[in-house]
Amino acid sequence: MRSDDIDPVDARLGARLAELRAQHGYSLGELADRSGVSRSTLSRAERAEISPTASLLNRLCAVYGRTMSQLLSEVEAEPAPVVRTADQPEWQDRASGFVRRSVSPPHPGLRGELVEGRLTAGADLAYDRPPVAGLEQHIWVLDGALEVTAEDTAHHLGTGDCLRMRVWGPTRFRCAAPEGVRYLLAVVRP
Repeated sequence: MRSDDIDPVDARLGARLAELRAQHGYSLGELADRSGVSRSTLSRAERAEISPTASLLNRLCAVYGRTMSQLLSEVEAEPAPVVRTADQPEWQDRASGFVRRSVSPPHPGLRGELVEGRLTAGADLAYDRPPVAGLEQHIWVLDGALEVTAEDTAHHLGTGDCLRMRVWGPTRFRCAAPEGVRYLLAVVRP
């Protein structure tokens, strides 16, 4: 892969992942054991040879005890008190059909954040664990239909519906609308 082919966000993200691993004193093998992600995938993500998936980032966030928004904000500039639409960072997991926009990027002194999520028709996004145990989430469907499964309970949400939950185990977000779904996710760290 040529260096001019590397996405700048993926390059900053890869560098931050390598930095976090070094800060925790993990070898690639130790991080692979802790996260369940192969050494080669971790190495390729750190070198920005691949764009990490939401699932991969979630596994790493669980190891490092941070939310995905926190991790992604660490590769962006310090957030301003007012974040204009054009300045709200967007990240895509092309493999799963998930687009994530940080409406209010997290700040180290604050526990809450707002994220807009979009899933394409048929998209199914599964997380094997929360990035932070006991994470509080409020999911408000803006357009479409969403099925959220947590604690082995499926919640069918339509436009205007809101689900509040604390996340302790695996979760799954599945688009239940033929036109896709758009939702607002409010995340509050414990």
